Amino acid sequence: MNIQQLENDFVKLTLLNLENYVHLQDIANEKDLIFYSPSDITTPETLRNYFQAAVDGYHNNTVIPFLIYDKIKNAYAGSTRFGLINWDTKVLHIGWTWIGREFQGSGLNKQVKFLMLEYAFDVLQFEKVEFRIDERNMRSRKAVEKIGATLEGILRKDTLMRDGFKRSTCCYGILKEEWQPLKLSIFKDFY
Repeated sequence: MNIQQLENDFVKLTLLNLENYVHLQDIANEKDLIFYSPSDITTPETLRNYFQAAVDGYHNNTVIPFLIYDKIKNAYAGSTRFGLINWDTKVLHIGWTWIGREFQGSGLNKQVKFLMLEYAFDVLQFEKVEFRIDERNMRSRKAVEKIGATLEGILRKDTLMRDGFKRSTCCYGILKEEWQPLKLSIFKDFY
């Protein structure tokens, strides 16, 4: 796997490493940025540990982590990754996505998802892309529904959150055979 970046006119996704993640320290300090995640990025140490786990996953071929750079605003905007990559079954997850508040609602996330879906289906030739979202996170759920993901089920009380709450997780998916029609309808203006 030799990927350095994915890019279009609006966004650039650069492979994350332990040197470049520092561009996200200010964004990571935004209050409740990843409220619906069991992860902690609130201190420099926990942020480094969060990205160390992503980099370790990259070296184990189970994760491809990215920095998100907004080319319109000329600024680093957040982070995302392919995760739980199963090279045998050709299924992976897109997630661990967080974007600073000034970039939210700008269409940036849709651009990010387009690049990632295009790479997963058209380059890596994967059969399915999944998204796992906290049942309470209506904003993220609506975002993946808008790009054509189908709710496949809910894992009830499956994830322990930092505050001790046991969240339920919505499982969404897009199949390879669904990708071309989505590309021609939802993402038709992206290429």
